[in-house]
Amino acid sequence: MHAAPAIRAFDVSLLDIPLFEPFGISGGAQAMANNVLARLELADGTVGYGEAAPLPPYNGETQADALAVLRAAAAWLPGRSVGLDSWTALAAEFRTRGGAGCGSAQCAFEMALLDALTRQAGLPLWKFCGGAGTELETDMTVTTGTAAEAADAARSIRRRGIRMIKVKVGGKLGPAHDLARIAAIRDAAPDSPLILDGNAGVSRAAATELVRGLKQLGIVPALLEQWLAKDDLDGARALMAESGWLVAADETVTTAADARKVVAARSAQVINIKLMKGGLAEAFAIAQVARDAGLALMIGGNVESILAMTVSAHFAAGQGGFRFADLDTPFFLSENPFAGGYAVDGGRLSVAHIPAGHGVSPRA
Repeated sequence: MHAAPAIRAFDVSLLDIPLFEPFGISGGAQAMANNVLARLELADGTVGYGEAAPLPPYNGETQADALAVLRAAAAWLPGRSVGLDSWTALAAEFRTRGGAGCGSAQCAFEMALLDALTRQAGLPLWKFCGGAGTELETDMTVTTGTAAEAADAARSIRRRGIRMIKVKVGGKLGPAHDLARIAAIRDAAPDSPLILDGNAGVSRAAATELVRGLKQLGIVPALLEQWLAKDDLDGARALMAESGWLVAADETVTTAADARKVVAARSAQVINIKLMKGGLAEAFAIAQVARDAGLALMIGGNVESILAMTVSAHFAAGQGGFRFADLDTPFFLSENPFAGGYAVDGGRLSVAHIPAGHGVSPRA
């Protein structure tokens, strides 16, 4: 019987990538992807890479938080044995040693570990994740801004060949501002399905005003994504009834336990899985809870490079059955320090060409 491959080294470095313009959500804006790159080397020299993409306006995690957890792991990971049949045990240990307090760090470690192990095995990550498929259709986001800027962004998205548009709503400017932006996007791209994402920044009163305004405009969104505060399950259930539209839980669901609470409360029809919330092991568990309950799935992310976004594409395509995909943030980055990654054709993303691992490496 062969021993599981040992980890020879685990290293981390800053990964700062400028954006073309700030990426704004209801809780604030980020002008640069302030991420962390993880590198894991096995005893035979096989190397895997992972990315932590903390997003302070989303959940308060910072680059310093992720860096501290990952640097601490570099002291205890070398020498540990692990294989594709035992990786979840090491992931659980990482969680107890700091990953539970920083989901993006947990994610970076698991990405690097699984990349190395699947590269060594000659196995593409999508096949390891279930083998259901290799393609997804992504949306592209219109971030916060004016109605004129929103219309320009929508036209640019359609010129890319991307069909579905995600619109950030909520925040201090109120429902009238959001309705003007959404109407401008509808006029610029009348046949595009719209996902309206509040990032937990919409009050119950504002949600009622938005629903009323959208119905007056004759706009039927494809999805209302996490409008209300993450713990307001009663409000989310009421929003489903009031609007008659699909409602997704994002910030509400970080763990499988959170997903079970959503199921019990009947407060969403869709769960948005983001690997940065807590890593791949937890994402597998959340997906299983959703499927068992008959809920639809969405794959999303923070402000991530092609590395992390490609891992999410492997996960969702390999698992299969994801109704919505929001894997667009590499389109917002003005630099790409990596080689490889998902192939893009308009809104279609494919990982079919990747022979082993997740297929992304730093440029030489």
